[in-house]
Amino acid sequence: MELKTRRKIILVGDKVLISPDRDAEKSAHGLYLPPGVREKEKIQSGMVMQVGPGYAVPNPHFIDQESWSTTPKEPVKYLPLQAEEGDYALFLRDSAIEVEYENQRYLIVSHSNILMLIRPNVLDGI
Repeated sequence: MELKTRRKIILVGDKVLISPDRDAEKSAHGLYLPPGVREKEKIQSGMVMQVGPGYAVPNPHFIDQESWSTTPKEPVKYLPLQAEEGDYALFLRDSAIEVEYENQRYLIVSHSNILMLIRPNVLDGI
């Protein structure tokens, strides 16, 4: 029996994995737009699927660590990003890198290229 191992996506630094909005490929009347028309748009949108650890900053306590110390410390700490899974993001189209993973199309965008986030209101369900 062959076991299938699932692979996990790990984003590096300030990268954000976005599932592009399929509705952006259609006009208001439901017609699919050709790629030439879509490429002229400067802004694209999509759902945030995963977020990297953040901006790397040196850990000031790492320098103070003695070489014989038994408690290891991380050499790098991360400033967390504003984007969260489930957010709807508007970002600069030219900055996105398109990848395909398990027959699904995704875009990888640096957090600094995200223009706006729309977060679902968690209080609506209460």
